[in-house]
Amino acid sequence: MRVLAEVHRLDGYPVNWPAQPGAWLSQGPLLGSWVAELDGCPVGHVGLSRSGEGDAAPALWSERNGTTPGAAAVVGRLFVAPGARGHGIGALLIGRAVAEARRHGLHPVLDVVASDTAAAALYERLGWELLATVEQRWSPRQTVSVRCYAAPL
Repeated sequence: MRVLAEVHRLDGYPVNWPAQPGAWLSQGPLLGSWVAELDGCPVGHVGLSRSGEGDAAPALWSERNGTTPGAAAVVGRLFVAPGARGHGIGALLIGRAVAEARRHGLHPVLDVVASDTAAAALYERLGWELLATVEQRWSPRQTVSVRCYAAPL
């Protein structure tokens, strides 16, 4: 939780700080989650879950590929401690989640808040395809623009 709090303080991720950060990291139909360590200290996290109702990226990917959103797995809750960046940890975490999705016969997708240009740049460097930018209503008073991506084939 310390690393997540640091990322939130410096980068604004997650956009809305969860009341129960531990539960937020493990919510939904998880297929797995992984923590990265550097010199024995936790420095990053990624999760992989089945698509849920209202997930834009699985819906967009499935429309393009003539399948159902259930054929996709959502990569999420990805963050790396600011002091540990530049070591390829984000790419390694994404790679681990992608491998697990493929092991389940699912195609990895994700979404990212459009204002998080550093994360979008990472996904694009890794060859992820931008499916669309969409508006999502997160609450009655909050609409957020998100970029939806699919992993390369």
